[in-house]
Amino acid sequence: MLRHEFQPGRLIAGAALTVAGVLFLGDAGGAWETPWYVIVPIVNGGLCLAAVTGLLARAIRRGRTSRGELRAERGEATAP
Repeated sequence: MLRHEFQPGRLIAGAALTVAGVLFLGDAGGAWETPWYVIVPIVNGGLCLAAVTGLLARAIRRGRTSRGELRAERGEATAP
């Protein structure tokens, strides 16, 4: 299996949308009553949190890359 980089923003977005889907599935199955307006803050909050997490992860990765390139230019050894 090919490896890919971990993207925490997508994980959070997927989790928020999964929770919204489970809430609607329980409502459709008759297990509980879920008003339609409950889903709006779950989806919006999850997507906003995912965006912030994605931007933060990108900033951290860019910081690591720029420091690694700087060390490589100086001829210093980089940590694995």
